[in-house]
Amino acid sequence: MSITQTFPPKPGQQLWGIYYTDREYAREVGDPICTVVEASTKLAAEEIAVHLGFKNPWAHPITTEPAKQRQELSHKPTRGIGV
Repeated sequence: MSITQTFPPKPGQQLWGIYYTDREYAREVGDPICTVVEASTKLAAEEIAVHLGFKNPWAHPITTEPAKQRQELSHKPTRGIGV
């Protein structure tokens, strides 16, 4: 998914990890964090996530380290199957 923040966050802003609210689905998917957003409050972070297309998002404050790890995962090139 997308990453919508800067490192470190702007003054007055916090990094929020957006997670699936359905924990069983998150476990099956294997990566419960959907994206990372920058917002001043939990409510604002969840509103941003809804705007990005997530249904019933749950925001939790995170540090820059998990956000950087998520960004690295989202930018890894995929390998196709050669035929």
